Amino acid sequence: MNESISEKVNLWGRVLSIIKEELNDINVYNGFFEGSYIYDINGNKMSIVVSSGLAKTFMQNQCLEMITNAINEVFQSDYELSFYKKDDIAKKEEIIEEKPKYFADSKLHPEYTFKNFVMGDSNREAYSAAALVAKEPGKRFNPVLIYSNSGLGKTHLLNAIGNRIKEISPSTKVLYTTTSDFIDEYIKFARGNSQGDDLTSFFKSNVDVLLIDDIQLLVGKPKTMEIFFVIFSSLYAANKQIVITSDQHPKNLKGLDERLVTRFISGLTLSIQPPDLMTSEGILKLRIEANGLDINDFDEDTIPFLAEKFSSSVRELEEALNRLLFYTINIKPTKHIDLDIVKEAIQGLIKVQEDQGTLTSQKIIATVADYYNISVSQIAGKIRTSQIAMARHIAMYLIRTLLDEPLAKIGACLGGKDHTTVINGITKVEKELKTNTQMQEAIKELKKRLGSN
Repeated sequence: MNESISEKVNLWGRVLSIIKEELNDINVYNGFFEGSYIYDINGNKMSIVVSSGLAKTFMQNQCLEMITNAINEVFQSDYELSFYKKDDIAKKEEIIEEKPKYFADSKLHPEYTFKNFVMGDSNREAYSAAALVAKEPGKRFNPVLIYSNSGLGKTHLLNAIGNRIKEISPSTKVLYTTTSDFIDEYIKFARGNSQGDDLTSFFKSNVDVLLIDDIQLLVGKPKTMEIFFVIFSSLYAANKQIVITSDQHPKNLKGLDERLVTRFISGLTLSIQPPDLMTSEGILKLRIEANGLDINDFDEDTIPFLAEKFSSSVRELEEALNRLLFYTINIKPTKHIDLDIVKEAIQGLIKVQEDQGTLTSQKIIATVADYYNISVSQIAGKIRTSQIAMARHIAMYLIRTLLDEPLAKIGACLGGKDHTTVINGITKVEKELKTNTQMQEAIKELKKRLGSN
């Protein structure tokens, strides 16, 4: 019997109900059985995690027969039981955990949870779907695809799903990765730079839930799309939950393999819209509290003002709030925040909004950074990961073609790059544009956002 995550949770709940009734002592039940769960089922062996050493001793010495009978009744099968403390499991996993052959650096962001995601009309459907698949992965809607413009919470929801699943069932193998990292892993595999099982075998053995961000980056990479199709089909056939994000609906991703489009829309496809004012206010209040501040120190007109000015994305709201906090701590220290202070603090951001009609190098860099979901400092820095390097080259290309800036000036606004580096970056983009449909679509979309078609 090969139970899914949700089946294990439900079946163990039934076992506990039988035990609670037989014990007929709520204090004993709460003291020893509360918080226990099935860690693993391997053949005829079942591992159960309990809250303490005392609970482990009590179950093994006083209640083993009762527990065994309850499990046999619910599972309709005999199991050899082992009991572990939560601390023992954590230490055991720390000792035996090997660095995976692929996606060694991929991990969930612990700060992204359902608790600190502000739900409103703009994201209600996506939030509800995410909560549902986190509770019952692989059982309801599969795959789930969430699409929206950058900065509206897709990555937050992906990680919230993974964190909730790990909370419910710590042994579940959850992989969160970006499409950019997936492409990098495929390139390593294709070049023979990785050892052990091939990439498809890795997913079969090591992934129960796949959470993959920015699937639009697959466009224009036929070989990577081919292997992703194989991996997707394998996970789907095994009822493994797949959740994907994109910057637009799959049907609008020109150049995406039609088979993938069909698979992606066969499950549940949902969009996230820019937050309305009420949701924006909720996000600001949550972030204020997360920074250890008292919301009562803000005049009642300050939060609505910020929400109205910066409601096109969650990222804009956070940028405005961070600017305000920096200003009131370092530039003009004050505990009480009134509207005048807010306007002083964010006047630079408001000016940027007002000057959006004027095309500048900084505006191009910021737009490229937003498009690729990275920071301006990363583009101007020295990091050379494939996605950041590509964004840097595209920024160079756009500044040159749209503003005709000198090479030295382009290099200066990108962290002091020399003119040879700038020439190489521009040349790479020009070469890619001849055959790479993904690059063509990216440039087209960026020009559209910059108001230069």
